[in-house]
Amino acid sequence: MRKFSKLATSALLAGAALGYASTAMAAPRTAFVHLFEWSWEDVAQECETFLGPKGFAAVQVSPPNKVIGGNAWWTRYQPVSYAFESRSGNRGQFQDMVQRCKNVGVDIYVDAVINHMAAYDRNFPEVPYGPNDFNSCTSDIDYGNRWQVQNCDLVGLNDLKTSSDYVRQKIADYMNDAIGMGVAGFRIDAAKHIPAGDIDAIKGKLNGNPYIFQEVIGAGGEPVRPTEYTYIGDVTEFAYARAIGPAFRDSNIAWLRDVSNQMELSSSDAVTFVTNHDEERHNPNGPIWHGVQGDGYFLANVFTLAYPYGYPKIMSGYYFNGDFDAGPPGSGVHTGNACGFNGGNWVCEHKWRGIANMVAFRNHTAGEWRITNWWQGGNDQIAFGRGGLGFVVINKRYGSNINQSFDTGMPDGQYCNIIEADFDESTGQCNQAAGSSGQATITVSGGQANFTVGGDSAAAIHVGAKIGDVCTGADCPCTSNCNTDPKPATPVAATSICTSESLSTLYYWGAQPAGSLSDASWPGVAMQTNGDFKCHDLGVELTSVNAIFSNSGANKTADLSVAGAGCYKGGAWSTLEACGFEITGDITPDPVGGTEVCYDNQAGFNNPTLYYWSVSAETAVANAQWPGVAMVQKDGYYCHDFGTKLSSLNIIFNDSGANQTGDLNTTGDSLCYVAGSWVASTNCVGGTNPDNGGDEVWFFRGTANAWGKAQLDYDSTSGLYYTIQSFSGEEAPARFKIDSGNWTEAYPTADYQVSDNTTYRINFNSASKAITVNAQ
Repeated sequence: MRKFSKLATSALLAGAALGYASTAMAAPRTAFVHLFEWSWEDVAQECETFLGPKGFAAVQVSPPNKVIGGNAWWTRYQPVSYAFESRSGNRGQFQDMVQRCKNVGVDIYVDAVINHMAAYDRNFPEVPYGPNDFNSCTSDIDYGNRWQVQNCDLVGLNDLKTSSDYVRQKIADYMNDAIGMGVAGFRIDAAKHIPAGDIDAIKGKLNGNPYIFQEVIGAGGEPVRPTEYTYIGDVTEFAYARAIGPAFRDSNIAWLRDVSNQMELSSSDAVTFVTNHDEERHNPNGPIWHGVQGDGYFLANVFTLAYPYGYPKIMSGYYFNGDFDAGPPGSGVHTGNACGFNGGNWVCEHKWRGIANMVAFRNHTAGEWRITNWWQGGNDQIAFGRGGLGFVVINKRYGSNINQSFDTGMPDGQYCNIIEADFDESTGQCNQAAGSSGQATITVSGGQANFTVGGDSAAAIHVGAKIGDVCTGADCPCTSNCNTDPKPATPVAATSICTSESLSTLYYWGAQPAGSLSDASWPGVAMQTNGDFKCHDLGVELTSVNAIFSNSGANKTADLSVAGAGCYKGGAWSTLEACGFEITGDITPDPVGGTEVCYDNQAGFNNPTLYYWSVSAETAVANAQWPGVAMVQKDGYYCHDFGTKLSSLNIIFNDSGANQTGDLNTTGDSLCYVAGSWVASTNCVGGTNPDNGGDEVWFFRGTANAWGKAQLDYDSTSGLYYTIQSFSGEEAPARFKIDSGNWTEAYPTADYQVSDNTTYRINFNSASKAITVNAQ
């Protein structure tokens, strides 16, 4: 969750009333960074080595899902699937990054592209979406026409029909998948092109209470306004960037004292920024950025972090040297490349000393959400305080120093000038940066302090960087083990269902064995608080039951299934014991299912692989390491035997970490995944091979033979029909069906897609209609 939300209200004013005589409290985290096109491994290392210690609240990461091919940066905004697969890394690396960042107090915000899919045809089988899931308007958009803005294709990208509950659920499934891995928030890309009511409906399907901010560009004369979206979450305030950029570029900054009064959004609703990835490419002569007047860009960021308005986002990208389509460097800051100040290709603005240290300034001055002791020297020199908690001086006059005393209102003492030096909170020491010749320390006496600030430079002090003050214990910024798991308070019965989500009502139905428990009436029963959890004792031993958590019907989860009892935490089921509960009584449901999970590989994976977690079984089963274990062929299916009786488990089938299904869960009596549904193992593996001596006739039809007919051979050993086919780029994508000969029976329902320029043995089980594919 966002660590600093709506602080322009009473919570901050209360701090002013207290006077903040003591600063011995851990400061909130009040600014975040966009690590544009960084890899997941690089983000994780940056959290651990820099962002956590520096007090950043969160990282906005690039879209993590599968997109079209190509190196241009904008390919990341043309999705073809919601699978966590991108040039930044795979699902396992993404989940590892989220956890490592959370461990040092840094949240992850996903850039969610949910307005549209890529500019392909309108079939996206991996979701799946078909033509009926898109709006039909493909004309150019008249931005004076609300309907066109929100229903027509944006620059040719297929506009999703977000009014459809099916589409809303698919989007919510994707976002809930991310939430289940620990993601704390989302940037909604192109939110202006989605009706606010549609976004709100999607948000209502999300688990927990993620932080939401929405990209809405307000423009004069247009009907869609940023304020329409504030009831859902925060909104990007482009007007701020487009005001502050020219001010610093033209050295006309004195008027910025009241810049917040000229914004359409209130401070509590606005995400502010000096530039972003779009502006510096599509509007390079508007907002100021690293390619236009670097000193001015630096000072604009210093001002933004000092000024009490909005939730600031720092841009951190890469050099593109006038090629506005250029993709990222081939390696990351921590994985073979470097920041620009170290000779690399990444700009790393967030690591520029003054910007990085001003994050702590904002954190420590959050309790005084106001400007005090404003001073200006002409149009290009300003200074102001933050209610005695900090003071900043900004000199945009080239070649002319500021050298004078200011009333800072701060407690007496010697402070570290965080623009020129780094303050170590653990030692209370101020360390002047190598190559810095500016004023490293500033002394306050009677509230007065003398500042010497060179042209195109700044100085800043705050109560968290007072020399000699050493933080201890909880007063220090958290740098490790910051992610505190929820804890129970009292034991529970073995028949209980508990959740750590911020949801208080449990609806249940379909309990097994049949007749053992009547369905609840919607929205369900109120759960009881148990430490950081909410729990309800079903009072009866079950093999499985369906469940929905909600807040009296609002903010409900998706339909869930659990093996009779369990703990729902972080978007996934685990045992009550795994959540830390002690169990009262002697009722412990026994595992009821088989030992083997099988899959018909309808997706056509070259190397079917099983990833599993939160397994409830007769003996303990550790979570798999992504991408999981290779499955073996058996009776026309791909299977993995756990060697222990299973009660329930969570599963993702994937292609050695590449293409993958969504998150799946099942119980021990339904362990075979066929045609998108779970069935009993006895209905597929063992006993489903045709016993017909090969007297059936089946044909291959596909791009490899121009959709003609090629009769399948029969393998008497396996009881499967098969053919060997070579795909050589005849038609994209390469695909096929197995057909009875006259199209009255053709499998699968959607074409079976395979990689091109490859030869395959294709096996067909005529009883179950399962197809397996093996590259030769």
